[in-house]
Amino acid sequence: MENTINGIHHITAIAGNAKRNYNFYTNVLGQRLVKKTVNFDDPETYHLYYGDKEGTPGSILTFFPWEGIQTGRRGARQATEIGYSVPKGSLDFWVNRFEKHNVIYNKVAEKFGEEYLTVLDPDGLKLELTASKTADNRLPWETDEVKAENAIKGFHNVTITTNKMQPTADILTGVFGYKLLEQNVNRYRFITDAVENANIVDLVEVAGEVAGHVAGGSVHHVAFRVANEEILMQYREKIAALGLHITDKIDRNYFYSLYFREPGGVLFEIATDNPGFAVDESVEELGQNLKLPAQHERFRSALEKSLPKLF
Repeated sequence: MENTINGIHHITAIAGNAKRNYNFYTNVLGQRLVKKTVNFDDPETYHLYYGDKEGTPGSILTFFPWEGIQTGRRGARQATEIGYSVPKGSLDFWVNRFEKHNVIYNKVAEKFGEEYLTVLDPDGLKLELTASKTADNRLPWETDEVKAENAIKGFHNVTITTNKMQPTADILTGVFGYKLLEQNVNRYRFITDAVENANIVDLVEVAGEVAGHVAGGSVHHVAFRVANEEILMQYREKIAALGLHITDKIDRNYFYSLYFREPGGVLFEIATDNPGFAVDESVEELGQNLKLPAQHERFRSALEKSLPKLF
């Protein structure tokens, strides 16, 4: 984990009703609410972070829940599937759990020698629970109903659907240091060996696929992980040298970020490990209180009244 892209940092998606989103990810999937804050650019909307006990990069799925937002459409130029890693032998547990909670899922299938279960969240976001064929020793968050032997470990992969895979592949291999691991028909699996988990990107090439529409139930962006700000800015130079527009460094309180749109149309972020989610509350208290950036602290009273109650 030196001057490299260290796999996926987090993935951000769009939801509708905030309480429904919270109930699904914490109660059904058994994830921890790691951070309850607001969209820094739209502070009347939550930004909710779900993940493991300490909010480890590679485990964090975040949401902007906009009440009443229209439903998106999966298609090209999008991240279309989010893959979680679960223990081998746990898929029957998840099938039974999804039936109990009336969650839409498909029967267990297989790709690249791994069994996986596809499920839709309440907004239609497509998730996959994959029993990885490689060891995953990450310690999951446990709840009363979802114990470690079945619990989600963190990300396994993310899938991007594209009309032409090579320009995106060039970013993954030429800039981010990924390599092509294997191919099955039109699905190309890229991996980085900089980290052991949350290190896979699948590109699915469908030449005639209509571009998707990012709205409710869609991935907004995929964030890749670097160790610190110095490395972050090295990547800024690399990407700018390719002629791609990339933002200046942005302080997101829990990490520093750069954003750019890769040639295939998906919004990529590069985010630092530092300072982490325990910078403004202890690990034990993560997600319990509304945390606001300094620029919005003066609106706390009004926001606490207007934002929907989650619990």
